[in-house]
Amino acid sequence: MFILGALLIWELAARYGPWPHALLPGPFAVGGRLAGLAADGRLGAAVARSLLRLAQGYGLSVLLGVPLGVALARSPLVRSVLRPATIGLQALPSVCWLPLAALWFGLSEAAIVFVVLAGSLLAVAIATEDAVSGVDPGLLRAAGTLGIRGARFHLGVLLPSALPGILTGLKLGWSFAWRALMAGELLFPAGGLGQLLATGRTRADAAQLLGVIAVIVFLGVLVDQVLFRLLEVRVRRRWGLATAA
Repeated sequence: MFILGALLIWELAARYGPWPHALLPGPFAVGGRLAGLAADGRLGAAVARSLLRLAQGYGLSVLLGVPLGVALARSPLVRSVLRPATIGLQALPSVCWLPLAALWFGLSEAAIVFVVLAGSLLAVAIATEDAVSGVDPGLLRAAGTLGIRGARFHLGVLLPSALPGILTGLKLGWSFAWRALMAGELLFPAGGLGQLLATGRTRADAAQLLGVIAVIVFLGVLVDQVLFRLLEVRVRRRWGLATAA
């Protein structure tokens, strides 16, 4: 009901508001513009290209960020050397990496993937560090007493015990990666949803702008509320953290 009410208010505002219709098209006009983008294949191609870049950059941030977080939590030397820089760089907005990416990689796919990686890596690492640091020390001592060492300890005891917290970090990293991706695609003319936004801005096509924004929001909510929600439920059930209905 809320969504229907919001759409109705939007349509009325577009029809009877004081601003030009070209600046605030109604939901029917936006839907028609999206249908046109979908029919000629541009929307599907843009979504596929953006998701591929996201998978590359975010995948790298997980592969690098989780081991970095474990090292920060388990090694006093690594923590003393890298933690100040990690905290400082985490506060840096993703858009600040764009000039450096352009300098290093030019206006290329690699530049966009780098921005996604830089925007999400440290969020994953810091959350992993917090999750590993919060593992029950008694469990770790018991593993040591049983002679569990090395890769068997990290893969069989430490990471599974920290997995609920790590998953929270992965979810946070995903949100940073998604925002960094859109920033990169807006500035680097290489296709994707961000490029559709830039095209709509250049052509003063508000219907395209609002439609693509709606697609970006929808994809973000879909991943957050479907993929990560399912993972969280499975992990909580596996670790006995699910609340009783």
